[in-house]
Amino acid sequence: MTVIDWLIIALFLSALITIGYLFSRKNRTIEDYFVAGRSMPGWLVAVAATGTTISAGTFVGSPELGFNTNLTYVLNLLGAIVGGTLVATFILPRLYNAGTITIYGFLGERFGQKARRANSVMFLMGQLFTSGSRLFIAAIAISVIVFGGIQFQFMVWSIVILGLVSTFYTMMGGIKGLLYIDTFQTLLMIFTGLFALVFIACNLGGISLQEVWHTLTAGGMVKSPGAAGVVPGLAADGSLTGWVSGSKVQIFDPSIDFAKPYTILGGLVGVAIFKIAQFTTDQEFVQRQLACKDVRKAGSSLVASQFLSLPVVLIFLCIGLLLYVKYIHDPGADGAVSTGFFTDARDLFPQYIKNHIPVGLRGLMITGLLAAALSSFNSAINSMASSFVSDLYLPIRKQRGREISGDREQIASSRWMVGLMGLLLTGFAIVTCVMQQSSGLNLVDFATGVMCFAYTGMLGVFLTAIFTRRGNARSVLAALVLGALITLPLMFQKELFGHSYIAWTWWCPLGGIFTTLVCLLGKPAVKE
Repeated sequence: MTVIDWLIIALFLSALITIGYLFSRKNRTIEDYFVAGRSMPGWLVAVAATGTTISAGTFVGSPELGFNTNLTYVLNLLGAIVGGTLVATFILPRLYNAGTITIYGFLGERFGQKARRANSVMFLMGQLFTSGSRLFIAAIAISVIVFGGIQFQFMVWSIVILGLVSTFYTMMGGIKGLLYIDTFQTLLMIFTGLFALVFIACNLGGISLQEVWHTLTAGGMVKSPGAAGVVPGLAADGSLTGWVSGSKVQIFDPSIDFAKPYTILGGLVGVAIFKIAQFTTDQEFVQRQLACKDVRKAGSSLVASQFLSLPVVLIFLCIGLLLYVKYIHDPGADGAVSTGFFTDARDLFPQYIKNHIPVGLRGLMITGLLAAALSSFNSAINSMASSFVSDLYLPIRKQRGREISGDREQIASSRWMVGLMGLLLTGFAIVTCVMQQSSGLNLVDFATGVMCFAYTGMLGVFLTAIFTRRGNARSVLAALVLGALITLPLMFQKELFGHSYIAWTWWCPLGGIFTTLVCLLGKPAVKE
């Protein structure tokens, strides 16, 4: 890292803080702070939501996925489009027209305040897993570039730095400022991804286009998840251990295997249902749509964000493919570091940025990484604070006769809660360092799989609330507890049983069936 690189990074961070400060003056009410007075244009929300969807898991995790496997993950992106379209058509209008600051306010109107608070608490717990994992993934790259490795102490410092910076400017601007910041960060991340892809393609060391294609197809290898007792890596003779033959450009996997996450069935059915859960139950994602001017723009922005995500993720998958070509032809290109990628490719792309991107351009690439990391983390902080303040803090104070009614006081309380949520997420990101190793999942699967902890139970609750007249506070609580009990063993099944029997793409669909049935057992609720 040179002075020029640091100056570029400092300029980027200063721009974020400046935007947050400018928008801090435009927040008059708590609705302005958390849903922008429902005044934002659909195109802006769509681009900002794209950044939230792809996050640092794409910038760091997708190159790892492309290096280790193939392009079957693209099917998950198609499933996301299907799920987003279904939500925009049948579910989002009910949530938007409820007119509440959070989607859990809708549940309060449907099942009563106890159910509202229970779902808000479950969302907050789920976000500790979900956004903590995203911050941890982003910290991998920062740790490599700034400290030179991913040892635990370096990871902790990287997490703390990212968490404090994001929390600071998120406290100031509210959701309106974040939407503009996230739009800027998303465009920056796309630009840096395209630049990296072109740069790597132009610096493959004389490998012809024909050789690249042959390496990815006829000579392709993918990590074998079923090679028990075999440590993936390079043998003494240069051959790969723990890998099996397979085309690296394969997109469609027709096999019916519930242990494989990226099949046609898993992508178009399992992921579609997962995305229905995400875009229905997760305040972090739905909050952006609630900020739109009307329900039509909210729906179109949701679908557009999923279409935009597809080419962006494909860019970073292809970065992993090209780095596979580079290191399979010359595994010693970067010494022991590149040889180790065949065992652990988590820091594959960050190491390339550190060792090969020229001065100045390296700083620009790091800003793209920061943009990917902060765009998802700051939205998580804001959504957690909106849920905590609107669904828990203010109602409980009112119930105890200590109501905060003034706009200025409510905004001040909201800012302090944003800071608190930021500190909690930063602390929990350190915990996910250990969790990811124990789960045995790659970075992308881990970041998406942990979301199911909260989604599985809440999916049954929201489906019951929107499409039936059944359910009450007790059945809601039972569904939430059941969802968590189903998901936790699945998150650590590889460590518990020595093998993954059910891929994360099926956790929400299978668990959602049981939680919906449990929630439906409740007789229609009597409104409080």
